[in-house]
Amino acid sequence: MRFSKKTALVLAAVALFASGCGKTPKDRLQGRWLGESIENVPEPHLAKAMGWVKGTAFEFAGNKVTVTIPAESPRTGSFRVTEANGDRLLVSFLREEGGRDEAELSFVGEGQLRWRIGDGREIVLVKSVQN
Repeated sequence: MRFSKKTALVLAAVALFASGCGKTPKDRLQGRWLGESIENVPEPHLAKAMGWVKGTAFEFAGNKVTVTIPAESPRTGSFRVTEANGDRLLVSFLREEGGRDEAELSFVGEGQLRWRIGDGREIVLVKSVQN
């Protein structure tokens, strides 16, 4: 069986996409990310900061995101990746009630995300594995 060049090109593109090699940063964000730890927090504040981090979550689904922060109601809105440089991203969160927030995120492999929150501090989030 012979394929035309166009058909062969389409099949190659489908195979590449199916293998996961062509994931966009937005695709990689999809799913639920749970707070695991925080870095560069002074020892006297570490326990309180860790409690806050453990209650933090991002859930990306399509173009929507829900951000859960302890002692606040979860916020849902849309998001877009405004910059991508390798594993580093700048993500813009657009709130449903108005307003916009930005976050600098970095992937560490496929299962870890780091959120730079300022003053040299980073929150480490891990991707939730749902059965």
